[in-house]
Amino acid sequence: MPATRRHFLKVSGLSGLALTAGLPELYASTNAALAETEYDLIIVGATPGGIMAAVSASRMGKKSLILERTAYIGGLPANGLGATDIATRGATGGLFLEFVQRIKAYYVEKYGADSQQATDCANGYHFEPSVAAKIFNGFLKDSPNAMVLTLRQFDFEPENLTIEKNRIRGIRVINRTTKKTETYQGRFFIDATYEGDLIAAAGVPFFLGREGKSEYNEVGAGRVYKYWAGPEGEGSTFQGDNAVQSYNYRLCVTNDPKIRVKIQKPARYNREEYASLINDVKTGTYTGVAMTKLTDAQKAEIQRKTKAGVSPDVPGMPKGIAWLTNMVKLPNGKNDGNNQHHAFISTDLPEENWPYPTSGWEWRDRFAQRLREYTEGLFYFAQNDPELPEWFRNECAQWGWAKDEYTDNGNFPRQLYVREGRRMKGKYIFKAQDAQPVKPGGRPPLHADSITASHYALDSHAVRKREAGKIHLDGFISYPSAVYTVPFRVIVPDSPLENLLAPVPASATHIGFSTLRMEPCWMALGQAAGTAAALCVQKSQSVHDLSVPDLQKSLLQQKAILVYEKGLSTSDPNFEANQLGALQGK
Repeated sequence: MPATRRHFLKVSGLSGLALTAGLPELYASTNAALAETEYDLIIVGATPGGIMAAVSASRMGKKSLILERTAYIGGLPANGLGATDIATRGATGGLFLEFVQRIKAYYVEKYGADSQQATDCANGYHFEPSVAAKIFNGFLKDSPNAMVLTLRQFDFEPENLTIEKNRIRGIRVINRTTKKTETYQGRFFIDATYEGDLIAAAGVPFFLGREGKSEYNEVGAGRVYKYWAGPEGEGSTFQGDNAVQSYNYRLCVTNDPKIRVKIQKPARYNREEYASLINDVKTGTYTGVAMTKLTDAQKAEIQRKTKAGVSPDVPGMPKGIAWLTNMVKLPNGKNDGNNQHHAFISTDLPEENWPYPTSGWEWRDRFAQRLREYTEGLFYFAQNDPELPEWFRNECAQWGWAKDEYTDNGNFPRQLYVREGRRMKGKYIFKAQDAQPVKPGGRPPLHADSITASHYALDSHAVRKREAGKIHLDGFISYPSAVYTVPFRVIVPDSPLENLLAPVPASATHIGFSTLRMEPCWMALGQAAGTAAALCVQKSQSVHDLSVPDLQKSLLQQKAILVYEKGLSTSDPNFEANQLGALQGK
């Protein structure tokens, strides 16, 4: 497997060849010739962070252009991530909260306030992939100054940017329909890609892989084996390396026969990849702390029931499909299926994705197909392999894909979950300590240049496949955090470039990034980037010279939350003053 060096890489890519099939169901691409010869803002990537950057700039009267490689917009929320990753609701406001409110309004308007759908949307924090796409589409339709070109591929070779006097002037992309090169000029540029391709092409230094604990003394740094919700174990060296946390697909699954599509055996099926699951199911082998405390009598009971063809139904042990995927209920009988955190084998595919961040699109497309077939094969194995207990196969067989999602892609997500790619080296490097209380019962450090508050655990997925004798997969960790502030400096490159911001491949260590990488935070950082870019264009300023108080004032007017206070209300007439005072510790 190709390895990559961990710090500050600039690697040439390969031009992608495969076209995304079909046109978006919910978003009509703006593929006609555009009148503008220069845009105020050019954004690479129609991820939620990129969309919110365009929307915020549009609301400030600035013309933006989003260049998106696929035929679709919306990133991961439009591709299965329907259970919003935020630990404290209300910690993040602005356009993210508006997104949540629009989700809720959609279900209430369509099905009624007392409907099951309105209940299952959890006040807008849980949603179907197709609904997320509709909502993002609505944001863009309401933003006349924001335009999107889909099927435009940006390759991260430096020659695809024109840079003069520390400013990016133009960007070249491949029209994947015509195969021709197109060039667009802009006054400001934003990297909203999950991979960090624009910062790489611009020559901005970046990080890749894991820092060791010796670098910043971060909890969970480096090589770590940890019981889920339990202690670290033998084999943990805390040494840094070039390992990248695993990717998967966020699946939209259902056990409702009316909308269930049977999972088929993939063309390239390798049964041996999944065979270790057989013994795990039969013996109850699991990484959760509760399972390690089973008595010999309980373990014997598991095996007795398994031999008798009966589900063991032991507290703390998953049932059926839960061995493969951790599910959260969505409206209309659907579920967001993520990797099962407790399992030794699930929908993540560690190790094989290590080259992904710095490889070209030809390689990335092959890996995406490999991961799809691996995932389909895992579910097919669980539902059909005769060596698995009959009760287990029967329980798994109740589940399938949702027939009204991704209808042009075999009901399978169109985009894989790139949890972490390149991480820019910015003016500030966000670390684990920035998300943890400075003292028991306290809060994390307050950043005076905060552009959003956020909250999620320090949470990283595995970097290596199963290793004999280890208590879990290397790097699969979660540690608690508290509501924190994110400084503007994490989206500002440590580079002379004057007109580039990176809200998605933000500046952080591997552990620090493990909490920043959630879509609510990315949406907030995108909003801040779009606002900052608009201000810089208005004042003909460099991003390095932008007045942070001016940026914060604009964000507060947009109801962004810069620092979280329990019980705060954006409708409070003193909201802005209270926010600024809280940042100063008053």
